[in-house]
Amino acid sequence: MQLDQPLSEKEFDDLDNFLLSDRCPDDAMTMDTLHGYLTAIAIGPETIMPAEWLPRVWGEEDAVVKWKNPKEEERIVNLIMRFMNEVLVTFEVAPKEFEPLYVEHDIGGETLIDAEAWCWGFWEGMELRPGSWNEIWDSEAAPLMRPIYLLGADEIEESELAEVEDPKKAHKLALDIEANLPGIHRFWLPRRKAAVDTVRRDEPKVGRNDDCPCGSGKKYKKCCGANEA
Repeated sequence: MQLDQPLSEKEFDDLDNFLLSDRCPDDAMTMDTLHGYLTAIAIGPETIMPAEWLPRVWGEEDAVVKWKNPKEEERIVNLIMRFMNEVLVTFEVAPKEFEPLYVEHDIGGETLIDAEAWCWGFWEGMELRPGSWNEIWDSEAAPLMRPIYLLGADEIEESELAEVEDPKKAHKLALDIEANLPGIHRFWLPRRKAAVDTVRRDEPKVGRNDDCPCGSGKKYKKCCGANEA
């Protein structure tokens, strides 16, 4: 299955059901939390490789997923990767059309959206590189982040609780987040850092008393090694 193919409705449901199943740890992400998590990784300040972010999907470090077999693991991971690719492609092609995956609640005969779980996921994505997000908080774009902070942070000020405890106000914050995400993406786009690769040394390490590989005839420690020192 190619990564550029969006999830079908059945595949979406399959992934949703798996994340909610008793074969996943209790604190594994739900689909809305996962979507927020992937969004933060997709548009944030640094490129983060799947080997780092994927384990967090299952919950705490060393969380154990009860796979039936390797084929099932391969399929579920593939679905998550394609879910991520949908986020990446949308921001690349049409960021203003991006729609966060929110939950809807019927409250007093009115349908209101609840972005709290999505924001928890976004905050988890930020926590992968917490210090690297400082630039946006210290910039003129900081107000774009405030609704995510209010609904996603572990703790907010007591004076701010009134902004999130009223379902209608929380609904408004969810709409603000959807409107703000293209701006957050635009802020990081020129600043985004590539993933850091580990450099592999192909040549054997030169000892300090070996002949210098530059061909000078001197010992390494008295030639290029001295320059490095």
